[in-house]
Amino acid sequence: MSNAILLLIYLIGSVTFIMGLKMLSHPDTARKGNLVAAGGMAIAILGTIFLYKGADGRALHNYSWIFGGLLIGGVVGTLIAQRVQMTAMPQMVSLFNGMGGACAAIISIVEFQHLSHAPGGIQEAAAGNLLTILAGLVIGAVSFAGSMVAYGKLDGKIKDRTLPSQQLINMGLLALIVLLVIGMLSGWMTNMYFLLAVALIYGITFVMPIGGADMPVVISLLNSFTGVAAALGGFLYSNPVMLTGGILVGSAGTILTILMCKAMNRSLTNVIIGAFGANKAASSNGQDNGGGVFKEVSLNDAAVLMAYAKKVMIVPGYGLAVAQAQHTCHELEKVLEDKGVEVKYAIHPVAGRMPGHMNVLLAEADVPYDKLEEMEEANPEMASTDVVLILGANDVVNPAAKSDPGSPIYGMPILEVEQAKHVIVNKRSMKPGYAGIENMLFFQPKTSMLFGDAKKVLQDLVGELKQM
Repeated sequence: MSNAILLLIYLIGSVTFIMGLKMLSHPDTARKGNLVAAGGMAIAILGTIFLYKGADGRALHNYSWIFGGLLIGGVVGTLIAQRVQMTAMPQMVSLFNGMGGACAAIISIVEFQHLSHAPGGIQEAAAGNLLTILAGLVIGAVSFAGSMVAYGKLDGKIKDRTLPSQQLINMGLLALIVLLVIGMLSGWMTNMYFLLAVALIYGITFVMPIGGADMPVVISLLNSFTGVAAALGGFLYSNPVMLTGGILVGSAGTILTILMCKAMNRSLTNVIIGAFGANKAASSNGQDNGGGVFKEVSLNDAAVLMAYAKKVMIVPGYGLAVAQAQHTCHELEKVLEDKGVEVKYAIHPVAGRMPGHMNVLLAEADVPYDKLEEMEEANPEMASTDVVLILGANDVVNPAAKSDPGSPIYGMPILEVEQAKHVIVNKRSMKPGYAGIENMLFFQPKTSMLFGDAKKVLQDLVGELKQM
């Protein structure tokens, strides 16, 4: 009877995951979708704790360890999530994703030990079962190590580093992993910890050279790895809710990765072998400003330009997140609309440090979702836009992506803001963006620089506009 109830609970949990994922596709229902999926997960966890019985008919009994772990993890996770700033959200995503990969790898280690001590040992284990364990070990370890490196890079603790023959090293490590897995399946290799070490090293070398605007793609890919590793755990334990959750995360992460690669004009193969950012060090300083001179614009002149415009397009970037200026930006939008100005937001797929970073930032400020336009929608409107206001974005509006074959971002689709009548760029300084390259947009005749902290500048703009 308890098994039947548990299966029903797993079915309910699986359905809530699917419903939650669907609801996450729109900001109006995203919060509710998150709660629905979390509720399904809570039901599945409690059902497993109190109703699960092993093959020997024994139920779980070590409740002190189970609830102790749940309590500690719940408290720590809640405190981290409550205290994290929006600028550090990508780091938190990487950290939590890495914990998921580590969990999957630990499950594989435990199950491998069980097989080792079973009658007949590894040599007589079912090939499918052993392959599932090894795949979970490798993918979980790569996800953990890669996510920890991504966390360090996003937090400024680790710098981009490219080894000589980086691609060959990565491909060699991949080949070695495949060879070790084959060896363990065939019985002539039994040291699981050596395979674990190689997988961890590959996770580090895979992410280490990646930088610039490529980081959101890598975060998405690592997220899909963790989902696949979790699905393998569900397959291993014949647990439908774990399998469903893992498949949803893995497939959604993979689809997002492909879409991000398309937005970056990169191939998924290049991501896997670590080609991203490999030429960054060689190319980042290859472009100068050609002797160009930038011009500044005063707050009053910027306010006049926007007040008498018919259409203003705002391009948010990481600088907006750093300044925590999303609410002030929304206030500027409302002041302009009160003056009859049409205001929209142009969102680049890789703006910020993680997929959807700008969408989340603006949703927090209650910016209407229909005002956000993806790159494909925004670019055709640039020619009819009177003023483009760029807030802390750099690489996603850099014309070098179209004109400089030597640039590390060459070939990446960008927001074509240079087609607008006027371009106002808000930055703290002329320092290059995350990709470390000069932006020739800043030296074009129609571009004006408005220096300062984004929040302070936007507040001053709002004040100027209200006086007009």
